[in-house]
Order: sequence, then structure tokens, then C-alpha cells
Amino acid sequence: MSRVGREIIEAVVLAVVVFMLLQTTVRNFKVDGSSMDPTLEGGQYLLVNRLVYQQLDLRRLSRIVPFWQVDEESSRFAVHAPKRGEVIVFRFPRDPSKDFVKRVVGLPGEVVEMRDGTVFINGAALDEPYLFESDHSSAPPTLMGEGEYYVLGDNRSHSNDSRSWGAVPEANLLGKVWMVYWPVPGMQILNIMDRIPGLG
Repeated sequence: MSRVGREIIEAVVLAVVVFMLLQTTVRNFKVDGSSMDPTLEGGQYLLVNRLVYQQLDLRRLSRIVPFWQVDEESSRFAVHAPKRGEVIVFRFPRDPSKDFVKRVVGLPGEVVEMRDGTVFINGAALDEPYLFESDHSSAPPTLMGEGEYYVLGDNRSHSNDSRSWGAVPEANLLGKVWMVYWPVPGMQILNIMDRIPGLG
């Protein structure tokens, strides 16, 4: 085989590998509606990191990795579990054929409550610097179960979120929003903050 032919084959194989990696780790998402204003606007296109919340079956991995024992059925996130303040994409719990984008506010095991527009986590008020304006909505105390996340839109007065339909189970998580890539003037990187000031 000629050198040029070999280089073409190598380039094609590399392109296929890169394409497959992108397909399994990144997806695009179009924002529909104003529930995340001003952070995200309707019509923007996002890149979503699918790998970060990917579930790993530790029992299956223990069959492959020598000297690694797992006593019971367990799984773990590939990178980390959703953190407070992260903007995520998930399947809508009441209709999994629809994908939503919201911000994580409450984590598993926490009690989330809203009083006159202020979010309280385990009784402590949550500092939310990303809000442009607050509404005056309230929601009763809700205990998050194992693997459950309380999500809210940044535009609270125009958001269909956990206040209406409850928590998002981890099985519905699709990924963490990485960046807005279109339109170009609105391009931005999201989820720089690992935690929200005041609660960690």
C-alpha cells in the first residue's frame, strides 16, 4: 500500500474515532422558551457534556478490573454528581420525550423550600447571584430523596420547574450545559462556578 493511501486511511479512522467520541460525550440542545432568561435565551444552541453525569456500573467494572471487589449493586457518576448552581439538561419527568434545561438548586437529602421568592436549603437562605430579578412565589418544604434534584429556571415567574412537578431523578439526567455556541454574539461558557456562594 502506498504511503498516501495509508495516510488517507489513518485520517479516515481518526475522523471516525473523534466523531464517535463526540457523539458519546457531547450533544447539542436548542433552548425553547424564556424560563432561563437572562442566562439562556430562546433560540440559542448549547453544547451539553454528556460524560460528566454518565453512570458507571461498578459491579460490571469489577468483573473486568482485577482485585477490585464490589459487594453489592452500585453505580457512580463518571466525573461527578450534579452540583448546586449547575445548568443541566434532563428528560422531563412527566414526559420523557421532552428535554428541559434548568438550574440545580436542591441536592439529594436536602429539604428545599421557597418563601416569597427566596429559596431555603435545610432552613438556610440560598444566595443566587445569577438571578436578574426574583419573583414572589412560594413552595412547601420538600425532602429530596436519594438521587433526586430540585431544579428551577432563572426566570422564576415564567418557568415550569420543580415547584410544579417535583424533583428530577438522576436517571433522567442528560448532561451539564458546557457552552452557548450559537448565535455567535451570545457565545459563552457556562458552569464555571463549582458552587454557589453561601451554601457550597
